[in-house]
Amino acid sequence: MEKYFEIFKNSYSGYFNYLWSEITSFHWENYFYGLIILSLLVWILELLFPWRKNQKVFRKDFWLDTFYMFFNFFLLNLIVLIFLSNATETLFNDLLGFIGLNISDFQLINLNTLPFGLGLVVFFLVTDFVQWNTHRLLHRVPWLWNFHKLHHSVKEMGFAAHLRYHWMEPVVYKSLLYIPLAIIGGFDVEAVAIVHFSALAIGHLNHANIGWDYGIFKYVFNNPKMHIWHHAKILPKHAQYGVNYGISLSLWDYLFKTNHIPYNGRDIELGFDGDENFPKNFMEQELYPIKTK
Repeated sequence: MEKYFEIFKNSYSGYFNYLWSEITSFHWENYFYGLIILSLLVWILELLFPWRKNQKVFRKDFWLDTFYMFFNFFLLNLIVLIFLSNATETLFNDLLGFIGLNISDFQLINLNTLPFGLGLVVFFLVTDFVQWNTHRLLHRVPWLWNFHKLHHSVKEMGFAAHLRYHWMEPVVYKSLLYIPLAIIGGFDVEAVAIVHFSALAIGHLNHANIGWDYGIFKYVFNNPKMHIWHHAKILPKHAQYGVNYGISLSLWDYLFKTNHIPYNGRDIELGFDGDENFPKNFMEQELYPIKTK
């Protein structure tokens, strides 16, 4: 128990010091200012090339989603995620040790032994495929869907809606990523930063008020014209759990036949059945899954 108390203490102090250093200094792998700069750039694109021209600059829930951006990207780590991640990793390693195994026993390849570009592509593909499958689970498992409803409560799409999600979601994503990442161990900080910022940029664009589909590359990368249908309130009869689950890549949806773009979805209604009763403020939205069966 003393070991986990140390993890708790070190997680909080370590991440607080990290967050403070990010705010007070600028460097090329700075996530704090990276989020701000990227968000401003995508917002400018929304203003220059608006898909829904009648949508206000400060759309419905703009400020709520902006708060979620910073809360989920930074404060959430400080409050819960870093400790949970470190404690879960330690507990998992302890359980493996109890049966005479080590996490390194699961490693099939070491990305550091591959050329950097190839290793980066493998890392990106593996993480995105696991996240695509996790996203499907969020829609198919009822108690997980109760958490994911928060993201689908967006009624007017904009870049900041990308990071409107319940704190339980990254817990699920990180937990299911642990073993796959152990299998391809060896990725360095630089690779993680590149993949992280790439996914952040694609996610911002997917939710932005921009009518782009990237031409032939729409079959590889998720895009605004595709992702809008993921948020459609009325789903096709053959796919009542959802469509277009892609996080960064649309590739998986086309491969596994979960793609759905019947026509230009610019003006479709967003949300889910019963969203009129979904809470409208932050605290009630966070507590919703606990209070709802």
